[in-house]
Amino acid sequence: MKMTRRSFCTGLSAASLMRPALAQGLPLLTAQETMVQLAPDSYPATPVWSYDGTIPGPALRLPQASRLERRLVNALEVPTTIHWHGIRIDNAMDGVAGLTQDAVPPGQSFDYAFDLPDAGTYWYHAHTKSMEQVARGLSGALIVEEVTPPDVDRDEVLMIDDWLIDPETGLFVDSFASPMARSHGGRIGNLVGVNGRYDYRLSARQHERLRLRLINSANAQIFGLRLEGLTGWTVALDGMPLAQPEAVTGTLVLAPAQRIDLIVDVTAEEGAAAGILFAAGDDSWQALAEITVTARAATKSRGAPAPLPPNPRMEINGVDAAPVLDMPLQGGAMRGLKNTLFNGQAMGWQELVQKGQFWALAGQAGLGEAPFTTLSRGETARIRMKNDTMFPHAMHLHGMHFRVRKEDGALGPLRDTVLVMPNETTEITFLADNPGKWLLHCHMLGHAASGMTNWIMVA
Repeated sequence: MKMTRRSFCTGLSAASLMRPALAQGLPLLTAQETMVQLAPDSYPATPVWSYDGTIPGPALRLPQASRLERRLVNALEVPTTIHWHGIRIDNAMDGVAGLTQDAVPPGQSFDYAFDLPDAGTYWYHAHTKSMEQVARGLSGALIVEEVTPPDVDRDEVLMIDDWLIDPETGLFVDSFASPMARSHGGRIGNLVGVNGRYDYRLSARQHERLRLRLINSANAQIFGLRLEGLTGWTVALDGMPLAQPEAVTGTLVLAPAQRIDLIVDVTAEEGAAAGILFAAGDDSWQALAEITVTARAATKSRGAPAPLPPNPRMEINGVDAAPVLDMPLQGGAMRGLKNTLFNGQAMGWQELVQKGQFWALAGQAGLGEAPFTTLSRGETARIRMKNDTMFPHAMHLHGMHFRVRKEDGALGPLRDTVLVMPNETTEITFLADNPGKWLLHCHMLGHAASGMTNWIMVA
């Protein structure tokens, strides 16, 4: 049932573009069922869960230092919430069912309202039974615009996703509880697309300068990306600007939930191939987003761009003096768990498997009553994650950004999600300046659903 770009080309159906009216001053964001033609017209349409009837949901654009206010209306038949991924947010607005709020029942609503301190590329998605709800379509882009934007001709959001679809029925393959997917690499789709389209295309002129905001909203797939007919610079990671733009050479790696902001110059001539390629499962490079080059915007490219303006509170001090907390990543197929805590009880591997738990963080499967650690507000924290499993994990911290501390003590760029490869150790450090209960979990959402989830308390 493997589908490729060549065998399963699509266009997005004409889903309803109507937006709900305002209610008591709050714009609505409605989680609802709808039909979308993810596959080509010769295939059946796919029933999806969406925000406001589109895949992905509406791109929300607001200025930095403004306030986002949305009323989630749950028109689904199951409870749901919204997590605002990457925003340094008030804890009560984080949207994690069972930790920061109760799930919103069918037919009910919840008002989200919070300040936007940081400019950058973020996204929002369901955080109740996320493996299923995000895979069915509940996600969208959240763009916080700089006060002084970069010198570009256009600003484009590219939300990259994959879908596991039965080509005979158009339905999502219903394996959301599959032990194979949960205990191995996660739910990997057989169809890849951008902004809900399999055959996503842009048009541009030669030497036009574009800002491309890449968001990996896939359930588990790690994308290897290359530029074709473009000269590019990375200017931000996970929403946070780099001190200096970095020229793109070779392959960009984008793990689930990560974002990369690129500024690119279109260098291909009119009619030549240009766009973004992705590494397919058959070791080939296939077009992910194609750019049709028409005419010429200028006689030459502009050279390296200036850095984006910094966000507030990007410094982390006192790292060397901070104690190191060990959080081993454990479990999964081919390694298993000798024993770990689940629901307050110590359990062996076979008992954990029967309960659908395959992973653990620091000896704890799923959310325990006690946090992994309690930190004082303003404390600098270091967490060392050793991947003792056979699979990579995209580890995401809610509420705060961190830097990866290298062996020589140097600190990497601010991020909220880091890819930890098998048998590797990654140390993150962050300033615990946001009070509340904050999730720390693998964003391979099947891993999180089956044990790889913990939390920290900032007192």
